[in-house]
Amino acid sequence: MELREAIGRRRSIRFVKPYKPVEKEKIQVMFEAARIASHWGNVQTLRAIAVFKDSTEKDLVDSLDGMIVGWQVKIAPVIIFWYLDPDAVDGQTESLLKLADAGALGVGTRQERTAAVNDILVPLFADLLPILKQPGISEVDCGQGIAQATLAAFELGLGTCCLGAGPKGPAVLEQLGVPSHCRLLLIQTVGYPLEHWEAGGQRPRLPFGDLFHINNFGEPFPRSEAVVEELTRDGMFTAPAPLPDRDDELAFMQKALNIKPPGVL
Repeated sequence: MELREAIGRRRSIRFVKPYKPVEKEKIQVMFEAARIASHWGNVQTLRAIAVFKDSTEKDLVDSLDGMIVGWQVKIAPVIIFWYLDPDAVDGQTESLLKLADAGALGVGTRQERTAAVNDILVPLFADLLPILKQPGISEVDCGQGIAQATLAAFELGLGTCCLGAGPKGPAVLEQLGVPSHCRLLLIQTVGYPLEHWEAGGQRPRLPFGDLFHINNFGEPFPRSEAVVEELTRDGMFTAPAPLPDRDDELAFMQKALNIKPPGVL
């Protein structure tokens, strides 16, 4: 499947089959995709713990109740806790030297690249160390890793949904044994879709011209309708929500999963 179609078909799947386990190998593929994602300085601050409901302690499963959109957490066979370890920044010198050695940073001979890292980049980043550990660019690059993991999950036939953890999130990380200096990014439910991949259709989005600009702010990026038509043919854009049978589908899933109103999010 081409990337365009994969992006178009990738929806937040909130309704999954609670009775169908997810293979560990498929979660591994998600983690492999996240691991090779780009990250500034190659420091790789992204971390994750996959909790498999069928093999973890019941106390941990019970502690997940009360999170934001708790019914999604309750029905998903696997929950991934994505978090950031800011102390990974401490290894930036070694990471930068590895980039120079691999020919991925700068030009010149290997010796010249290594010298440039030691003489220029290492002192520069050392002065910025406290700032680089704060929320900011690392979260952005971790997002790239999570996005790649999500696309990998779709290719494997899985459905996922990224959620905020709410006030219980840090406590669950502590229960999982994650060091206290780490920051929870989000949780991701994973399972085999119960709902159709369209999940009701393409969700509403702000106008293209309101979001993207060319050369200067306020100058909308020109949107070619020919490109839109091509991407529509390729499957990136699908029918807008709500699809005609969405209410019936929601009613069926509510009954099948015993979700009580007002659990509509």
